[in-house]
Amino acid sequence: MARLLKWLAMAMGIACAAIGLYHLVLGIASVPGEGSTGATVDSRERFYNAIFFGYGLAWIWVARQSPIPSTAVRWLAGIFLLGGIGRVLSVAVHGWPHWFQVPLSALELALPPLLFWLSTADERRTRETAAGGDRVGAL
Repeated sequence: MARLLKWLAMAMGIACAAIGLYHLVLGIASVPGEGSTGATVDSRERFYNAIFFGYGLAWIWVARQSPIPSTAVRWLAGIFLLGGIGRVLSVAVHGWPHWFQVPLSALELALPPLLFWLSTADERRTRETAAGGDRVGAL
């Protein structure tokens, strides 16, 4: 389970950083189904995606820790879940978005519970390894 957590955290980091950077560079032109909406929306798109790039870097930082801190995983997964909830609210208010947004919404709602469940896996593995090592040394 600890390896799966590490892999998912790194995958989240790389994917989110890459997506954030892509949208930061291309602005509104990077959004499927959107045309030219003007400077205000383009500015907001680039601003929020600079933050999403940083969010991805935070996941990469978490994945590189030993043990992976469960509190950080829970916070980052919770933020991701809020994004999915935001998409659900948007569907309720404005209807269905471009088809590409639908599988993204599914990921944003499905991955956080898995990450919450896995969040303590690396800390638990580290504790068990340390406890096992202490017993061997005591024999």
